[in-house]
Amino acid sequence: MKIAIDAMGGDNAPRAVVEGAVQAVQQYGVEIFLVGLKNEIEVYIAEEYKKHNKIHIIDAAEIINNDEAPVAAIKQKKNSSMVVGLKLVKEEQCDAFLSSGSTGAFLAGSLLKVGRIKGIDRPALAPIVPTEKGFCMIIDAGANVDSKPRNLQQFAVMGALYMEKVMGIKNPRVGLLNVGAEEHKGNELTKQSIALLRNLDLNFIGNVEARDVTEGICEVCVCDGFSGNVLLKSIEGTALTIFKMLKQEFTKNVKSKFGAMLLKSGLRAFKKNFDYTEYGGAPFLGINGIMIKAHGSSDAKAIKNAVRQAKLLYDNQYLNIIGSEINKLGADNVE
Repeated sequence: MKIAIDAMGGDNAPRAVVEGAVQAVQQYGVEIFLVGLKNEIEVYIAEEYKKHNKIHIIDAAEIINNDEAPVAAIKQKKNSSMVVGLKLVKEEQCDAFLSSGSTGAFLAGSLLKVGRIKGIDRPALAPIVPTEKGFCMIIDAGANVDSKPRNLQQFAVMGALYMEKVMGIKNPRVGLLNVGAEEHKGNELTKQSIALLRNLDLNFIGNVEARDVTEGICEVCVCDGFSGNVLLKSIEGTALTIFKMLKQEFTKNVKSKFGAMLLKSGLRAFKKNFDYTEYGGAPFLGINGIMIKAHGSSDAKAIKNAVRQAKLLYDNQYLNIIGSEINKLGADNVE
């Protein structure tokens, strides 16, 4: 498998990206194309890998920053690391693209340069979050601020297939994010969407509340991008606050420090469950190519695991499966 990586995207680029790419080659045997400023990338590649036949550098002179207008940046910076990387996938020179850079630019570039899977109205950002019973995919988590019932129907199909085919969860439970479990609650979007979701051949359990998600009530939480992003950021923020409060409590005095030592292994396991680097990144589902958006602050471990995620999608032929299932909905004539 060949994977293009935006070496200049993210807070820790290019060092963390390069180190993560090297680790991925060692562990997964993939072929990596690092896209970006060649001189800066080479600084962080060890001598033994500079002539390695599985690591290549594709020179790209421009960088898209987070504060730039996404569509304008994609159209104007044609020699940016992001655009060049997307082009490699479009031209089928690579099987996947990974970036820790601007989410907006990544989405805009994916749509403009690669395009959607036939029949998909809109792509969705689909991160995975830990729960009491395992993990759950939030789809959509920010790609579409406004959505239609038809979009949520397609999100449900894409999310359920991902969790089953890629994550290995048989018959994943699918829930619709709402303000209450009762079907009469919610806005027009959720009221219209629930009827469409019930008609799907999925393990749909109905409406779920935000607090239910972290309890593990479902493996796929379907929502519009606005609500999904609020849910995701709330979970992340709560986890960070808990970690800070625990640290403060366990470093108060000698007695609490001793208690922390006794609980050390348990606390490490708890922290690992909420560590985004374990999941690597979030796929943009619905794009006609494997697109993985890694966290902006990704370290080498996160990049390596994002590569693993791309490989899972590739090995399980996710794109072909999605195309087939969406066509069953009669959506293949969508413009």
